[in-house]
Amino acid sequence: MNLKSLKVLSFLFLTTFSLSLTSCKQNADKKAEVAQEENIETSSDSLFFKLSLAEWSLHKTIGEGDLDPMNFAQKASEMGFDGIEYVTGFYAARINEAEDPEAEMKNILDTLKMNSEKYDVENLLLMIDGEGDLAVNDSVARNKAVDNHKKWVDAAEFLGCHSIRVNLFGSDDAEEWKKNSIDALGKLSEYAQTKGVNVLVENHGYLSSDADLLVEVMKGVNMENCGTLPDFGNFCLKRKDGARWNAECVEEYPRYEGVEKMMPYAKAVSAKSYNFNDEGDEDLIDYKKMLQIVKDAGYDGYIGIEYEGEDLSPEEGIMATKDLLIKAGSEL
Repeated sequence: MNLKSLKVLSFLFLTTFSLSLTSCKQNADKKAEVAQEENIETSSDSLFFKLSLAEWSLHKTIGEGDLDPMNFAQKASEMGFDGIEYVTGFYAARINEAEDPEAEMKNILDTLKMNSEKYDVENLLLMIDGEGDLAVNDSVARNKAVDNHKKWVDAAEFLGCHSIRVNLFGSDDAEEWKKNSIDALGKLSEYAQTKGVNVLVENHGYLSSDADLLVEVMKGVNMENCGTLPDFGNFCLKRKDGARWNAECVEEYPRYEGVEKMMPYAKAVSAKSYNFNDEGDEDLIDYKKMLQIVKDAGYDGYIGIEYEGEDLSPEEGIMATKDLLIKAGSEL
């Protein structure tokens, strides 16, 4: 064999060997990519809870006109959620300002239901605000608030939601507040029971965030379809100058203790989030500790993501919360 032939054979051997290494590396990279995808899917599927999206997480997007609340189901589906929690306030003005409010309510509900079916997401609950305080001393006003909530019970039944979420605002006196709350919740729960709907109280500020008082209310109502919706973050008992919202919190109930006491009555759970550190953990809330409390209570339903932070966009905050829930949940 001459020198020229030897050089040709060497070139062919090196070329084949190089191509073989490239092919092996590509195959290895592909296998690693598939394995990583499978691991992510497995870790999500193996959680003791399911993930849902609370519409309030998108309140800025909706308020700025970048998202029509009628398209909430589509947005949630695109972000990888299969359960959704509506905020009635995003639809109430449109209903109340219509020439025929009942017809407008029907039109809205028909569209929401159609979209939830189209995008294959489950309607879980309606978060009700602005329909009157259920714990006021004035019995006429309290009964009016109960009646105002009933249309949303009907809406929940139509959409296939298992629950409505209500607030318990009213008297500042603990004993009066308990008495009023038991009265209103009992009446509303009796109506909701005929529709197969639960009435859930969220710790949403003031006396409703005092878990001890709220447990007493639950025991006082003593109905299977009356329960709680523990929120990881809403444990402010008093704000500066007595403001209900948008003011500095000056007194707070211990959050982990509060969730633990509410869990025996929980039929939904809200994962509140604000800001995240460089490791992806929530700054104020130990998610692993919270999820351990939820798991120890035997809860295996949906946990709704409710992002309220300022540093990330709503979409980024939602996904950061979702990632944190999966990471923390997979460690339990």
